[in-house]
Amino acid sequence: MPAPTIEERVNAALDKVRPAIAADGGEVWLIKIEGDVAFVQMLGACGGCPASTLTLKGAIETVVTAEVPEVREVVQM
Repeated sequence: MPAPTIEERVNAALDKVRPAIAADGGEVWLIKIEGDVAFVQMLGACGGCPASTLTLKGAIETVVTAEVPEVREVVQM
């Protein structure tokens, strides 16, 4: 069985934070990875929420960079 791709590993990390985001009426999707940056889109209640930057950097980026060390930053598109 081949090793998981970086995209699969980032999505697995996002799966860990999705329940908390969904509890607030939002969702997060991986759009692409360029170099060491993962680009995500925050949807639903998170799309226009003023606290989405805190969620992005405080929760999403923390989990993704811990789980996938090749990713150094998560940016919202």
